[in-house]
Amino acid sequence: MSQEEDAPPRVKNHNKYRRDKPWDNDQIDHWKNQPWDEGDGDQLPGGRLLEESCFATLFPKYRENYLRQVWPVVTKALDGYKIACELNLVEGSMTVRTTSKTSDPYLILKARDLLKLLSRSIPIAQALKILNDEWVCDIVKIGGLVRNKERFVKRRQRLLGQEGSTLKALELVTGCFILVQGNTVSIMGQSYQGLKQARLVVVDCMNNIHPIYHIKRLMIMKELAKDEKLKNEDWERFLPKFSKKNVKTKKPAKKKEPKPYTPFPPAQLPRKVDLQLETGEYFASEEQRKSQQLSIKKEEARKTSVHKRKQREEEDETAPTKSSQAKRNKNHLAEDVDIKNFKKNVKDRAQAKKSAETKISDFIQK
Repeated sequence: MSQEEDAPPRVKNHNKYRRDKPWDNDQIDHWKNQPWDEGDGDQLPGGRLLEESCFATLFPKYRENYLRQVWPVVTKALDGYKIACELNLVEGSMTVRTTSKTSDPYLILKARDLLKLLSRSIPIAQALKILNDEWVCDIVKIGGLVRNKERFVKRRQRLLGQEGSTLKALELVTGCFILVQGNTVSIMGQSYQGLKQARLVVVDCMNNIHPIYHIKRLMIMKELAKDEKLKNEDWERFLPKFSKKNVKTKKPAKKKEPKPYTPFPPAQLPRKVDLQLETGEYFASEEQRKSQQLSIKKEEARKTSVHKRKQREEEDETAPTKSSQAKRNKNHLAEDVDIKNFKKNVKDRAQAKKSAETKISDFIQK
């Protein structure tokens, strides 16, 4: 019994019957996207697809003319991959489907993404890049993130920036092509990491976080990735941390006191006819009503005139201020000036000025 307790416990060997697989090789990059090459031996079991796959996408009315012009280019590009396409202008839809000659099974999904990008106003030259295996895309729906329409427009404009400067900076940092159109943001890039970063910035912008904060962090991360020593370390100590500031709004000076709750509705206000019936005006003629209104206006005018007169009398009784005293002194000085002497001096100066002026006729004898 003691020998069994002293013996070390057995360790299970889970890999006892496991054989090495051909893909268990460190030299193989399992994350690499290898293109479909029929010449290299890539082919479907049975030589063709068993079922037909089909995808359709609606497009807005304003894209109809553009799609009609570029549709031959789309058809030619998809024919090279043995994918059939159709443009229906009556229903406003685009359709792609596999054919019996289609060899690459994943390409129908790429063709579906192509239609989505075209319907979201991506130019044809940029949208056709999605058919390559290196390119990936994402469409972010921002229409339901903000309820208020005005606030939604402001935050969408914040994402664009002045003359598109913020969007251009975001494209340079993430390495993606970004287009804001209506209630969606279309993103195209050559890495899923760039798509993830761009989507995070877009969603946070609609949640009231300015894109410039993310752009600063991404710029620092881009520089740190170039350094071989810091490449595999934690970057939190280098990245800026932006704390959210809650700006307190001004509270109203006067608070309305809550009225006591009553289950009964408020009393109905009297109508104009009811008020006229109470005063007896309803039974008076039109001339009597006009004369009564005129008398009311005269009475109000008399009261205002009496009130103003009282105010003037109170102002006269009060002591004069410095400004009023200075005005009175100026008036006294103006009265002390002798007007006759002043006029005489002005005339003498005018005559002296005329005599001082010389003319050419003074020196020519007639």
